[in-house]
Amino acid sequence: MNGAVTGAHSSPAALAAALRTTGYLADEGLATSAFLAMSMNRPLFCEGEPGTGKTALAQALAQILGAELIRLQCHDGIDAAQALYDWDFPRQLLHLRALEATASLGGERLNADTVEASLYSERFLLARPILRALQNSPSVLLVDEVDRADDEFEAFLLEVLTEHAVTIPELGEVRAATPPVVVLTSNRTREVHDALKRRCLYLWLDHPDVAREIEILHSRLPGLPDRLAAQVAGTVRNLRQAELLKPPGVAESLDWARALQLVGARTLDVDAAAATLGAVLKYREDADRVRNQLDALLAS
Repeated sequence: MNGAVTGAHSSPAALAAALRTTGYLADEGLATSAFLAMSMNRPLFCEGEPGTGKTALAQALAQILGAELIRLQCHDGIDAAQALYDWDFPRQLLHLRALEATASLGGERLNADTVEASLYSERFLLARPILRALQNSPSVLLVDEVDRADDEFEAFLLEVLTEHAVTIPELGEVRAATPPVVVLTSNRTREVHDALKRRCLYLWLDHPDVAREIEILHSRLPGLPDRLAAQVAGTVRNLRQAELLKPPGVAESLDWARALQLVGARTLDVDAAAATLGAVLKYREDADRVRNQLDALLAS
């Protein structure tokens, strides 16, 4: 078993209890998937709607493991250099000029091989997220929104996650002493290739039910009144069923509850909801639509 999951994290139930201490409430399925991913040294591929706790899971795992969280934010056009490593060209140029100046003052002749070796050394290496995750142990590597990257990047990622190592031509192989815990997330804007999914353990995250959302609100906002927590959770559920452009996630529920606390609301009525709607809805079209039917959407 991976050393990262020994002791307090030696079973799904123990892992769920540890996650709870961070405010992340994991059900049995999620805790089991995360436990198996760490035990088997397999990436955990988390898919679901935005705001369902995919990124927060990686953050919570890093916290309970005492590991560095290293985040690779994927985007259209991302390439291996942005994810793996690059060379600090400005510093290399300054170093080269310094060598030339020193040699000219001393009347010496520079050796090309020696100069090249000095330029491509670790002091000029810019470690990007994947290389940092391989070098630093323990670490949690979060590959966020992998569905935004292209096919070529997926193929590169598959190779690195399989070998837990990369080769830098000028320096040689870098292999992880302890493989990082890897969490990949996808909002399913496109289908990720089967080859990458097969390398991972798969987990679909859905929005929590009302009871679980109330529990999350109390966990993150201990002073939240019971009735207000229930009203926020119930109203957010109604908003998710209202066919909005951007249904609110758990993060928006927490923001809304916190905003209501700050304005002194003890219950969620039409006036309080209208005044704080910007904490939970982020599109003008959604806000206009909801304002016109707040009475019907508010949970009692």
